[in-house]
Amino acid sequence: MEDMMLKEKNEAFIQNIKKVEPAYFDELKKGQHPEYFVLACSDSRVSPSVITQMPLGKLFVHRNIANQVAEQDESFSASLYYALKHLKVKKIVIQGHTDCGGVKAARNDNDESELRGWLGNIKRSLPEKGNSETCSLEDLTKINVLEQVKHLKEHPIYQEYGEGIEIIGCLFHVETGLIEWIN
Repeated sequence: MEDMMLKEKNEAFIQNIKKVEPAYFDELKKGQHPEYFVLACSDSRVSPSVITQMPLGKLFVHRNIANQVAEQDESFSASLYYALKHLKVKKIVIQGHTDCGGVKAARNDNDESELRGWLGNIKRSLPEKGNSETCSLEDLTKINVLEQVKHLKEHPIYQEYGEGIEIIGCLFHVETGLIEWIN
């Protein structure tokens, strides 16, 4: 059974685009040529396309909890490979955000078995427990983004296919809507 709100929003989306550019979907079906590969958090408040108002086809996006570059994550590795080798993206953006639940859970030593492995990835990107207690959640989130930039530079797929592709770190502030560039 379909969800009426999603159906109505989709129909409005189609009509709004067709008013401005009637052939939009004919062009879209010709293929994608995104300029950016974006690794972002799965948080529902931080959709990269929405917060940057980029049109469809401009961002190739991979999302996971706390925007982690995890070499053992086959889905991320496949997305990175496809973005670099086949789509020939020009830049990579690692987008964290304030009030990140993944960073918060890792900081607070959440021990739920279903999250334990993934939160371990996040914990390894944060300062040791004693050092992180003096950091604000926002500081820890920035540290996490910068660590992911470092992990990406060390990722075998980036090392093989990413030569010359700039990596940009940023933090989306959910409280203001601003993007802070943190390289």
